Amino acid sequence: MIEDPRGRIDYDEAGAGPTVVLVPGSCSTGAAWRPVMAQWKNNYRVVTTSLLGYGGTQERRSVADTDIAHEAEALEAVIRRAGGPVHLVGHSFGGLSALAVALRGRVPLLSLTIAEAPAPEILRHMDEPRHYRAFRTMSEAYISAYQAGDHTAIDQMIDFYGGAGTFAGWPQRVRDYAAQTTPANLLDWSSAYGFELTPGLLTTVGIPTLVLWGEASHPAAKRANELLGQCIPDAAVATIAGASHFMILTHASEVADVIARHVARAEDDALAEAAPAI
Repeated sequence: MIEDPRGRIDYDEAGAGPTVVLVPGSCSTGAAWRPVMAQWKNNYRVVTTSLLGYGGTQERRSVADTDIAHEAEALEAVIRRAGGPVHLVGHSFGGLSALAVALRGRVPLLSLTIAEAPAPEILRHMDEPRHYRAFRTMSEAYISAYQAGDHTAIDQMIDFYGGAGTFAGWPQRVRDYAAQTTPANLLDWSSAYGFELTPGLLTTVGIPTLVLWGEASHPAAKRANELLGQCIPDAAVATIAGASHFMILTHASEVADVIARHVARAEDDALAEAAPAI
């Protein structure tokens, strides 16, 4: 745990090797990455955390101030505690928050991996109205239902990403946690819509970047991440066959492999740049 002046931040680490900071998505904690971590067999020094309002990480946003900079600042504290340049990996809203960290450029990063970030604003700026409206229709219906007293309205958001019946298929304790953390998730959506992702801004990402998405994911989510991969200079992209949004659980082996290869390439690039000229 990091005792930050603005509130505690989850922090845990295990293993040895290159430092990889894993950021989970909404309604989750660092434990969400355990299936992926198990594939790596302690070959990395893995640091995990939780986003604002989840796990032991204290909320620091309000309805009046959902700037994604708040998420970025918390992640920057995690990276500083980890020490030295790190490989930053984020899933879902954790991926969008990780992108915000990379764009701010205030901590040293060796690479960035974005696993299906909710990035509706790139759709709007790239004139993709159908896909942008799909996000808006879902989130507006979900928020309205919750505000009307439906305390399991978050199932609409979960099923948008994972397909019909995804929420109902989760263990009860997982469904309960998602419902309990709905207020934080509503702030997440406000942060996402307030994050002005333009093609010009994305061209300023200057580190090796991987963007991945699930083959079976919602078309709007896939298109948003395709556009991130197109706009970030020299970004590598990958589609996880047969997977949808919750790929770090359902397709942990495939996700672990593609991230490991990206990290290895970034490590090689860093060594090459550090080598003395002959």
